[in-house]
Amino acid sequence: MRVYIGFDDTDVAGADRGTGKFARWFSEKLPEGVELYGVVRQQLPVLEGIPYTSHNSSACLVVDNVEPSQLDDLIERGTAHIREHFIEGSDPGLCVVAECGGPTDNLMAFGRQASTRMVSQKEAMKAINGFHLSGHGGTNNGIIGAAAGVGLTLSGWSGRFIEFKGLRNFDTMVRVADLEVRGIRVLSVDRNALVTGPDDMVDTRNWLRPRLWAGSAVLPVESCGLGQWRSISGKKYAD
Repeated sequence: MRVYIGFDDTDVAGADRGTGKFARWFSEKLPEGVELYGVVRQQLPVLEGIPYTSHNSSACLVVDNVEPSQLDDLIERGTAHIREHFIEGSDPGLCVVAECGGPTDNLMAFGRQASTRMVSQKEAMKAINGFHLSGHGGTNNGIIGAAAGVGLTLSGWSGRFIEFKGLRNFDTMVRVADLEVRGIRVLSVDRNALVTGPDDMVDTRNWLRPRLWAGSAVLPVESCGLGQWRSISGKKYAD
């Protein structure tokens, strides 16, 4: 079965890594047989009154081939991962949700609400509907972003992949076919652009970060000449 593992508020200002890197590290600690589908970064609002380190983002791992008996192990490993890399002053939270473990409508709705306004720990706990949600230090406010990150990822229409089948190993210029064979769909968003061809070239701008659209990894591109495309997004900061 597929499981979603959300982390949030794992760092402090000036730390050598953020929640995205923290989540990617956890992919190396998955139980035997469990496969990483991807790690998705979710953006939450930067509003007055909401504490955050730099960009107010959370991260969600999507993993497959999980046996029901491995759920507790995943939770224990996630908790141990937080303990290992805990930075004093952070307020880490952990959320673990099995896709077939029960209704997730409330959690998805919570993720959307958390994208538009301030939400509370109480609202997060109410939305979790029996799945795992726990705080591991400080104010425990990380449970808000962890739950919201999972809810948004479950929707299939939010966030960008910061890890997906070796996306960091691609060259700056890459063939459409080479992206699609890895499961990354290339989609033109130009008003009157042609459909991308398998031998067309994509300029990733040295920052390949597909979007989570329709439950898949999708790279939106714009035309820069016949058979030539460019990712619409460029790097602004590390993730």
